[in-house]
Amino acid sequence: MAGAPTHKKKFRSQEWFYNPDNPGMTALYLERYLNYGLTRAELMSGKPLIGIAQTGSDLSPCNRHHIELAKRVREGIVSMGGIPFEFPCHPIQETGKRPTAALDRNLAYLSLVEVLYGYPLDGVVLTIGCDKTTPAMLMAAATVNIPAIALSVGPMLNGWHKGKRTGSGTIVWESRQRLSAGEIGYDEFMDIVASSAPSTGYCNTMGTATTMNSLAEALGMQLPGSAAIPAPYRERGQIAYETGKRIVDMVHEDLKPSDIMTRKAFENAIVVNSAIGGSTNAPIHLNAIARHLGVPLDNDDWQKVGLNIPLIVNLQPTGEYLGEDYHHAGGVPAVVAELMKGGLLPYPEAMTVNGKTIGENCSGAVNENLDVIRTVAEPLKANAGFINLKGNLFDSAIMKTSGISPEFRERYLSNPKDPEAFEGNAMVFDGPEDYHARIDDPAQGIDEHTILF
Repeated sequence: MAGAPTHKKKFRSQEWFYNPDNPGMTALYLERYLNYGLTRAELMSGKPLIGIAQTGSDLSPCNRHHIELAKRVREGIVSMGGIPFEFPCHPIQETGKRPTAALDRNLAYLSLVEVLYGYPLDGVVLTIGCDKTTPAMLMAAATVNIPAIALSVGPMLNGWHKGKRTGSGTIVWESRQRLSAGEIGYDEFMDIVASSAPSTGYCNTMGTATTMNSLAEALGMQLPGSAAIPAPYRERGQIAYETGKRIVDMVHEDLKPSDIMTRKAFENAIVVNSAIGGSTNAPIHLNAIARHLGVPLDNDDWQKVGLNIPLIVNLQPTGEYLGEDYHHAGGVPAVVAELMKGGLLPYPEAMTVNGKTIGENCSGAVNENLDVIRTVAEPLKANAGFINLKGNLFDSAIMKTSGISPEFRERYLSNPKDPEAFEGNAMVFDGPEDYHARIDDPAQGIDEHTILF
């Protein structure tokens, strides 16, 4: 029979499993968790209880590989003396939810917050990947503020069609335009789209998923190099194991999200976002994460901190390459190293989940392909951050300058009295059905000079 632990109460979970002030509730909690085959001695020993917030499921093909990765996370936790508890999260699949996954970030956030608050967990591994999964997990960790570490599922393998790279997501819109123009038939359209997603993992382009996973690492919430490893690679399982090991140490160190995701970390992430050509969804998500930490951050900060940062990552849709190429070139550590060489990373001293600063983690990173990750001195584009547009249609709207041409800037952003105001014709649609019904109608007068709402 298990006796009372001899050490002092330390971890949060002991409020459930060893609380001399409330023996009745302690017994109630114990007798149910013993059903897992755990012993009283284990639960009362003071070992850290680590949650694995599982976002992978059959409804979430981008994140499904986390079901396998969680096994390695468990092994890492156990190897360090922790006890793993895996639990499901609200599924998010950007390309599977109708009519939209727009609300799912907040639904996933709310459900995870309740789990982290209400259950006996001392730390948590956040399984991130598909678009809104990442901010939902980080927002919840920020709110509850127990030790947390993120693990990316990784991008899918490169897509190929007739010898050319096909980027998931991006190629859908390009091919649909070709289909509408009669340049290709339906079968070829479907073949091209299918070729762009050849494996498990999130989109292999610099869309929201690659952006947010890269920024989770830039914020310091992932182990160095974790973001870019493709999902099927053996290194993905290896870093899952290391992530499981590390969260146990973080609990002992009491290293929390508020210690890592500081204002300095967010400014670093803004700079990295500009350098990688990150998604315009990034401000929506990072601003929300910051708010849950009490860190001031708004769209004006994205222009102030990130506008004059050069684009150095050559990934579709702005560039040429895809996720596998990004990983082989060095991923986020190589990007940060190039920024540091150019004196553009504002806070190398920002703390990360491995207990070292981002500068310490990345200063020795090697850029293995200067065409995929350029130097600051020879970027794809200078001054490639976001502009925060304001005008009669909206108070604040983000424009991704890394994706616009000099001709676009000259045509639409040339008002000397208000150089950050977009001026052009607008066409408003009443939802996606209305858009698809009218977008190809010549009578609408839609051309390259029209802005669509």
